[in-house]
Amino acid sequence: MPFVTTRKILFGDCDPAGIVYTPRISYFVIEAIHEFLSHRLGGEGLRTLFAMGVMPPARALSIEFLAPMTWGDLISVQVSSGEPGTTSFSFAVEARGADGQVCFRASMTQVCVCPESMQPVAVPEALRQALCEHMD
Repeated sequence: MPFVTTRKILFGDCDPAGIVYTPRISYFVIEAIHEFLSHRLGGEGLRTLFAMGVMPPARALSIEFLAPMTWGDLISVQVSSGEPGTTSFSFAVEARGADGQVCFRASMTQVCVCPESMQPVAVPEALRQALCEHMD
């Protein structure tokens, strides 16, 4: 069963033309991923990662815009995870409008980093298991 969350487009998300301001899409992606992690890890996702001794900075973020979103629209955002690497993990994100049309697709890769040394570390086993349970 895919993980899906919803988000209502707010006035502040839009540019003067009334369409979602391009950089806001990255916020939608990150918010949905955080919700996914919270769901999979059984608590607040980022705090749980920090408790595992890792910080998860982004290594890559790619977004493909496919249809405009405007103030008041409700979008459904689906998140799935890919197979974790040695030190990194990734997500695929797809948002659809109420009419079912795909608004955007995104992918994001994060790296597990030690907070003290700021060097990559292995993906914690608990995170690996949570991600593998919900892979593409």
